[in-house]
Amino acid sequence: MNPEAFKHWVEKAADSIEEYWGSKGEVVCSGGLSVSGLQHVGRLRGEITLVDAVRKVLEDRGRRVRHLLVLYTQDNWKGKEAQLKAFKSPEEAEKYRGWRLIEVPDPEGCHKNWVEHYWRSFGDYLDEFAKSVEVHTTTSLYKMDAMKRVVREVLEKSEAVRRVINKYRRRKPYPEGWIPYEPLCENCRRIDSAKSLEVDLESYKVRYVCLNCGYEGWCSLEDGKLNWRIEWAAIWKALGVMFEPYGKDHATPGGSRDSCRDLAQNVLGFKPPIGVAYEWVGYVVGGKDLGDMGSSDFIGFTPEDWVRVAEPEVLRYYYLVNEPMKRLTLGLDRVYRYVDMYDMAERIYYGMEKPDRPSWELENIRRSFELAQLKPLPEEMPFQLSYLHAVILVQTLPEDDLLENAVKRLKSTGMLERDPDPVSASRIESRLRLALNWVRSYAPERFKVSLLEELTQEVEAKLGEDDKAMLRKMLEIFEGTDWDEDSIKKAMVGFTSTLSRREMRRLFRALYLVLFGEESGPRIAPYLAMLDKSWVLKRLREASS
Repeated sequence: MNPEAFKHWVEKAADSIEEYWGSKGEVVCSGGLSVSGLQHVGRLRGEITLVDAVRKVLEDRGRRVRHLLVLYTQDNWKGKEAQLKAFKSPEEAEKYRGWRLIEVPDPEGCHKNWVEHYWRSFGDYLDEFAKSVEVHTTTSLYKMDAMKRVVREVLEKSEAVRRVINKYRRRKPYPEGWIPYEPLCENCRRIDSAKSLEVDLESYKVRYVCLNCGYEGWCSLEDGKLNWRIEWAAIWKALGVMFEPYGKDHATPGGSRDSCRDLAQNVLGFKPPIGVAYEWVGYVVGGKDLGDMGSSDFIGFTPEDWVRVAEPEVLRYYYLVNEPMKRLTLGLDRVYRYVDMYDMAERIYYGMEKPDRPSWELENIRRSFELAQLKPLPEEMPFQLSYLHAVILVQTLPEDDLLENAVKRLKSTGMLERDPDPVSASRIESRLRLALNWVRSYAPERFKVSLLEELTQEVEAKLGEDDKAMLRKMLEIFEGTDWDEDSIKKAMVGFTSTLSRREMRRLFRALYLVLFGEESGPRIAPYLAMLDKSWVLKRLREASS
């Protein structure tokens, strides 16, 4: 690929919007989520990060952009196994099956309802992942005049709607007289069981019979909902949506999105939005792919979980540097890997690292890093503390005055040449806090260490003369070694290359014992580099004497 011809996929999406809608005027972008359960970070990919990045490109071109997010709260609660298990008594929770999501109680009793409870761990952190998102619920939309006008139009054109929908329903086509509206039963509160019998648009009500409880009555059109495909198109028209990403399940030719476009153009008489398809995000724990993250199946973790252990920009970058139809996986026990990728991108962006990669790939990294930012970037790169170095520091330093002690350690090891500027100090402190949370909650055991404050008799008893001889040799080598990770690694490789595999295992076992009191642990060079050299030499001298 010609590097000069490289264009980021987000910029291509922005180009498509302007080709489709023209290069002037406001652009309304939207996304939609059903609050059916766990609001996982996979939902940040399309509806949030993708849309926000497109917004950023268009605003840089001088356009005014609105970012809408529609929460589908009128949908019926299906009572899946994972949803039922959210309650203390799954058997009692069966009675909520078919209710509107907005009416199902909070299973933990700390919020007004199911929606508010599960939305908090996503919605409360939305500003950290995107700029100025306008959130609407379908419960509130059905009370808006713009939506009411579209609902009236749909019901007035119900026969034309039926003909279009039936083109995409090869099995069980809707019969003549079908009313594309799902009433809320006043008696049993279900929204998935009532059949519409007649509509009175003057009173804005629908007469129905509930097939669940047999109740007959009238329902306000504000309280029920349109059939879901029609609802999607109606929301487009009511909100004036011009761009909306969609999951791969809607991307199938002749599928749900095509039927909505058909409805928009040939029944409701408006130009449907343009969109970008995106893949789901998989959930990985302990190296095992547990499948795609899912809301009602409670598979994955939330934005609230993410911001406890990593910066929001790290996740944004991961989503943006990859093409939207590439399947990605995420796991909280592997957070350091995503942070390492982001940190490398920062070094490339600032010209501090120049890897031997194709020009177009480097440009993709730089542009993705730039688009991942929600705040202006400083002209010069601040000090960058790697995530794993932060993991080491939080385990080898007292938690009190952690930043101050970390800066002292970084200066003593030569990683910092002087006191950090305010931006760098803030970044160091944040990275330390995130790393501490990660170690406590998600870090695999191999990353967890506790510095042995004193050499115990128990440890000494495990060291033979051969072990002590190797520690003395290591002490001799370290005394003349510059105290940074690369120098320590080279010194150790130079020595271990003269040892047999059995001797090498004994050496590392001895080092882990005298430093951490354990017989094994993580890669040791980074940990040694984060420790005070004089302390390490003193410990080796003590252990080998």
